[in-house]
Amino acid sequence: MAPRVPTSVLLSDLMVDGDADAMTAFGLIARLGDRSFGLILTVLGLLAMLPGVSAVAGIAIVILAAQMAAGRSGPLLPRRLGNRKLGRAGLAKLIRWSGPVLRLVERIARPRWPTPVRAARRPVGGVIMVLGGLLFAPIPFSNVPPALAIVLIAVAYVEEDGLLLGAALLGGLFLLIGAAGTLWEGMSRLGWVGGIL
Repeated sequence: MAPRVPTSVLLSDLMVDGDADAMTAFGLIARLGDRSFGLILTVLGLLAMLPGVSAVAGIAIVILAAQMAAGRSGPLLPRRLGNRKLGRAGLAKLIRWSGPVLRLVERIARPRWPTPVRAARRPVGGVIMVLGGLLFAPIPFSNVPPALAIVLIAVAYVEEDGLLLGAALLGGLFLLIGAAGTLWEGMSRLGWVGGIL
């Protein structure tokens, strides 16, 4: 069995492909196959760390993660967006954004405790979808921890690293528990908990 090509290398190879100039979003998804969800979520997670962008990125993250949780094999995009031409310039921009982070994480992430992609897709999508909801919290810098967790989960999923995926999912779970505790405390102070109970 041939060794798995790192995603950063796969993206770089697309730049020298003869069809790079005519590449569309649908074409990129087709070429990436099972990695398409993870790569797009990685880029969106990076964008979600930026102030003022997290809410917009969060909407896209929740939509894509919901598709993963529903068991889709690849992202479902509006036809107008999917047929949009990326070209060589668009691919270069994508590589410039995601390449350094992918290469950094790929030093740690590698196929370990491999989990079948189809088996992991639904639970990973469900966790990312809930983490994406945390990006809408109106608290300064509260977007960074869930966005970072989304990036780690997405990269681990892409690289089929079950060990890193388990650790990242555990970290995401702690974030969700902390967020739930904070929400509960806030509701208690407002006197809403007594009404619910």
